[in-house]
Amino acid sequence: MGETRADLWSHPHLVAAVTSEDWAAVFRTYRQLTGLSQTKLGERVGLVQPEVSNIERGRRHVTSVEVRQRIVGGLRVPAHLLAADQPCVDTPVPALTLPGPGPDDDLLTRVTSVVDGEHRVDAATLDWLDRLLAEHRRAEDEIGSRPLVGLMRQQLRTVVDLYGSARGPLADRVVRLASEHAQFLAWMAQDQGQTAAALAWYDRSHEWALEAGDANMAATTLSMKAHMAWSGGRGDRCVRLAEAARWSAPGTSLGVQGMAAQMAARGHALNGAADPARRLLDEAQELIGRAARHPEDEPPWMYFYGETWFTLQRGMAALHLRDWKAAVDDLTAGLAVLPEEYRRDRTWYRACLAHALAEAGEAPHAASVALTIVPDATDIGRPHAWNELHAVAAVLMRRGAKEARQLVAALRTYG
Repeated sequence: MGETRADLWSHPHLVAAVTSEDWAAVFRTYRQLTGLSQTKLGERVGLVQPEVSNIERGRRHVTSVEVRQRIVGGLRVPAHLLAADQPCVDTPVPALTLPGPGPDDDLLTRVTSVVDGEHRVDAATLDWLDRLLAEHRRAEDEIGSRPLVGLMRQQLRTVVDLYGSARGPLADRVVRLASEHAQFLAWMAQDQGQTAAALAWYDRSHEWALEAGDANMAATTLSMKAHMAWSGGRGDRCVRLAEAARWSAPGTSLGVQGMAAQMAARGHALNGAADPARRLLDEAQELIGRAARHPEDEPPWMYFYGETWFTLQRGMAALHLRDWKAAVDDLTAGLAVLPEEYRRDRTWYRACLAHALAEAGEAPHAASVALTIVPDATDIGRPHAWNELHAVAAVLMRRGAKEARQLVAALRTYG
């Protein structure tokens, strides 16, 4: 009992549990060696006691990167036991270890020499950085934003440092790439409810986009600021920013135009203005259909934008317009085909579906949907999905539904 940290992390059973990522065994062995209660262990790793018990007994598996990092940080697990936590060893900038082949030896040597300042930036290096950014965007869909913020800031610093050695069109590409990184950082700050940081990153991204002559990104940053206004319940500002995205950056892709149109529609829906909301949604859907025929014309960050995503947006607009049946139908249809790897989005839209069901008087179904996503809302859905679940609980309580207590208890357990 009460072993020193050095003795603790030399214990063969604990070492074996960590290296195999058997977190149930880690918890059991750590508590045996230290004499900590489940409550005290939970305080160290930022989990409530029922969660510690569920993990320790194998009733819950640690699949969230954020929870894994809480455990690693809280228990001060030595880095040498966590090979998967180290930056990808075959890349010259910090990155997640991602699926798929890394750069071959020749490209790795070329990129490393550019990053180290031994050679001027070249197209092959920028192509590789483009690919790395795309892979991290898709990783964020599944694991959420928190594990990625530090890495992406380091990647942006790497990109900015390349500007001094770039010439001609390559200099424009470096600025464009910096703009894309800043937009991604803005989105991640927005996802975490960090409004001031998000606005600052969107402004920086917009400025770099203008410098690089990238109309698509310039318009996208305005659409995303409209999204922030919508998230904050500011319908008029949402509409103004979305319209600005349409008129201020001519020559944008059809998909980018469609994104701006649907954001304006959401602003009108938030204000309860059904006619302009539905008109703009129809216009956006027409733009999406045309964009789908030429996906090669769309910028890389629009990979998620298609019919499935648009169906979910119609559901969101219907939710604002209090058309509960349409909201349930659209959200259900969209979720049925939304890929599993969009874990954060699935959590958010299922929370919205639970809200629509609760408002429609379908309390058992609403509670069933809500309860299944509480763990994911805790791990990667704060603050948005988490807040939406509290709204669901409030609706159920207001309606006197017996299921309200069960949802409130689950939220308290995970809160």
